[in-house]
Amino acid sequence: QVQLAESGGGLVQAGASTRLSCGISGRAYSSTVMGWFRQAPGKEREFVSAIRWGAGTTYYSDSVKGRFTISRVSATNMLFLQMNNLKPEDTAVYYCALDRRGLSYAPSDYDYWGQGTQVTVSS
Repeated sequence: QVQLAESGGGLVQAGASTRLSCGISGRAYSSTVMGWFRQAPGKEREFVSAIRWGAGTTYYSDSVKGRFTISRVSATNMLFLQMNNLKPEDTAVYYCALDRRGLSYAPSDYDYWGQGTQVTVSS
């Protein structure tokens, strides 16, 4: 059984930076893909970023490319999302998720989810 727990976020001003963390209990195999998703009020959950746990290959949505950086520390089973130059439209609940079957941008393909952490960007 895998459990994921996000931390970080909160209220930040536009243009500022913050970092989200996701602790993974249970083994993350090299074939595992870890993703970050977000969901704003009244909107569907959307893909933000993903990383192949073994190779470290990263993927980003167009809306965050160049501003957000996903990373992982395999030794401690930790996933991170560094968020720079935040915009009010980045306001959402952010979730980390694990997909054992490979890269997907669809939330429905991910097997495990954290509880989410709120990020609010004020203008």
